[in-house]
Amino acid sequence: MKFFIDTANLAQIQEANDLGILDGVTTNPTLMAKEGIKGTDAIAAHYKTICEMVDGPVSAEVLGTTFEGIIAEGQKLAAIHPNIVVKVPMIKDGIKAIKWFTDHGIKTNCTLVFSAGQAILAAKAGATFVSPFIGRIDDGSWDGVQLIEQIVNIYNTQGYMTEVLAASIRNPLHIVRCAEAGADVCTCPLSSILGLLKHPLTDIGLQQFLADAQSMQ
Repeated sequence: MKFFIDTANLAQIQEANDLGILDGVTTNPTLMAKEGIKGTDAIAAHYKTICEMVDGPVSAEVLGTTFEGIIAEGQKLAAIHPNIVVKVPMIKDGIKAIKWFTDHGIKTNCTLVFSAGQAILAAKAGATFVSPFIGRIDDGSWDGVQLIEQIVNIYNTQGYMTEVLAASIRNPLHIVRCAEAGADVCTCPLSSILGLLKHPLTDIGLQQFLADAQSMQ
């Protein structure tokens, strides 16, 4: 399973990259605004900086909701850097745009997916990635990881090449469960990635080793 970091914060991207386990980045307008990145030129420059930091896919989200608007914006985003993956919403014109991008060699990430039916349409249109938002599903008292399992099973059965990118990750357990469910990619906040490092028995064991080593001096 590949690890993407879900942020627009350059310091967090660098920290995850320094671990040696980072495969890509996902962003959205909310994450850009959180970093104070405003304006078309500034956003494009920020995407380019991220692409130069990380050797892997960088999802850049369109803001348009019409076929023509999505295509125009997506072409501009794709021109920023070869690593850019155009992030397209799961709407009717979004599916049409994904098919157009696929036919023209532009990689896509279909976002805001909440059902297997939506995931099937994205795969049929040729999306590179499909992003089920499991945390938001959990917020509605359903199990988001079950949707990951369902989509993975359908894609394997039907031979779809679209990669399942588990999004809206809330904690380290989400990451582990998505790996068990067969997700191709998991996009996470830095805190969730670092949370995988932690276990009380590791801390206790390290303290004991250090104490034993000190006593031998």
